[in-house]
Amino acid sequence: MPARRPTSGLESGVAVEIPAGHAGLVLPRSGIAREHGITLVNSPGLIDSGYRGELRVLLLNTDPAETFRVQAGDRIAQLVLVPIALATPVEAPALADSSRGDGGFGSSGR
Repeated sequence: MPARRPTSGLESGVAVEIPAGHAGLVLPRSGIAREHGITLVNSPGLIDSGYRGELRVLLLNTDPAETFRVQAGDRIAQLVLVPIALATPVEAPALADSSRGDGGFGSSGR
């Protein structure tokens, strides 16, 4: 079965205004994942404080044998508000050494 591309997202019916100094993380719900194999494509989804509007969720059905239909009122994702540190990038002449160095994926779990 060919993979399907996600659409522009499932409308949640919930609009947000994230407070300045915070971000919203859209996370999957463990129950719907366990029972139906439904998760989020871009987990976590990040919503910055400049966004105004309805939350849209990109769902992924990991169970090709089961069709999943969202009904009004279904709890399909959760939003967690977290404080963030805003930083101004500064160009550095060099980076400090560390035990990991420039090791990429999997390099910290040896």
